[in-house]
Amino acid sequence: QVHLVESGGGSVQAGGSLRLSCVYSGFAYPTNSVAWFRQAPGQEREGVAAIYTGYGTTYYAASGKGRFTVSQDKNKVYLQMNSLKPEETAMYYCAARPGGVAVAGRSLRETDFGYWGQGTQVTVSS
Repeated sequence: QVHLVESGGGSVQAGGSLRLSCVYSGFAYPTNSVAWFRQAPGQEREGVAAIYTGYGTTYYAASGKGRFTVSQDKNKVYLQMNSLKPEETAMYYCAARPGGVAVAGRSLRETDFGYWGQGTQVTVSS
């Protein structure tokens, strides 16, 4: 059974940094895709970044390019977020799927991933 557990959320001031962690387990094979999504109240869930653990290939939404970095260490995936903005206040979710996912030319979709964590809250104050 696949499990995803996020941690690292919290409250920061605008311009600050946070590092989110996602620990995953239960996949039958070692190469998987792990993504970070976020959802603010009243808004749709948005894909922020993803990594394919097989090659370390990464994907970033335009909103986080240059400020967010997704990385991996064994069965942990991290999202380093710098220069945070108040509008990035949201619940951040880790999502995963076996194998890779083709996202060239499009955004991450919730339906790309079948496994989800419970989320960790990020609050950015102005």
